[in-house]
Amino acid sequence: MAFSVAVAGASGYAGGELLRLLGAHPEFEVRTVTAFSNAGQRVTDVHPHLRALADLTFAETTPDALADHDVVFVALPHGQSGALTEHLPAHTLVVDCGADHRLTSAGDWQRFYGGDYHGAWTYGMPELVHADGSKQRDALDGARRIAVPGCNVTAVTLGLAPGIRSGAIMADDLVAVLAVGTSGAGKSVQPHLMASEIMGSASAYAVGGVHRHIPEIAQNFRVAGARNVTLSFTPVLVPMSRGILATSTARLAPGITPDEARQAWDEAYRDEPFVTLLDHGVYPSSSSVLGANTALVGFGVDEAAGRVVTITAIDNLTKGTAGAAIQSANLALGLPEDLGLSVDGVAP
Repeated sequence: MAFSVAVAGASGYAGGELLRLLGAHPEFEVRTVTAFSNAGQRVTDVHPHLRALADLTFAETTPDALADHDVVFVALPHGQSGALTEHLPAHTLVVDCGADHRLTSAGDWQRFYGGDYHGAWTYGMPELVHADGSKQRDALDGARRIAVPGCNVTAVTLGLAPGIRSGAIMADDLVAVLAVGTSGAGKSVQPHLMASEIMGSASAYAVGGVHRHIPEIAQNFRVAGARNVTLSFTPVLVPMSRGILATSTARLAPGITPDEARQAWDEAYRDEPFVTLLDHGVYPSSSSVLGANTALVGFGVDEAAGRVVTITAIDNLTKGTAGAAIQSANLALGLPEDLGLSVDGVAP
């Protein structure tokens, strides 16, 4: 018997991606979808590409609408899921794709988000390496409250965490510059995301250490074993609808050779179903992972600068959000981790 599923905030980009992936999952049955301004409309009125869910209509987003389901996925803007999910039964698996339950520090929440702090949930990045050599997937077994990482966080963390855990790189001089697709900003109408503004242009945003994903990345690196994390993080909006290409660099630790450093990434990702370390000298493009729950990591060393360079490509809506949510839910429910998820992208 399939698990009954509700998706809150299903009218947005992340919600739509959840619906697309859930529709092909053999053990999940989407019974309820909710929205705010789109309540009362059919799914295909908002997501015309989701023909398999044409019989569903958006309900209002309330605790009552979400109750009595085995699994609830929440895809709401930050600050909206905490108050909603606290009314859901403790036995229900709740997977939050928003930011409300990612940070373990109330101080970081106040500094970067503000508003009520609702506490941290089990973190939904199975591949995150811990300082003791374990991985985050161990914590997801049997979890009933899961916080899905931020999309940029996933790209930068997967790019550098193995080196931090192994001691191959230094955590006090990290730099990440990301090319980010416009869907990462959500579906609300914003002038700077209009086609006439974004086409043929690239523009940096949240410059100077103010991006909300910074404390989450640092939190992950501390889990991996870092003591002092200093990260310069700059996202750049580029004219593509979805995808992230993260260039992340760090100082090579004294006495570590390039081959020894690469070994840390190889060991971390050798058996991972959704993270692939590419061959020496090969670097990914964002188009290679569109629609796939895949992270491709290219590894290099700039010996003149004494820095490791990783290039990580993910689809911000799939591996960066909806795919990670389903992958984590699979683990929590004791299902095969890769059930309903594809490593194959869409081209051209």
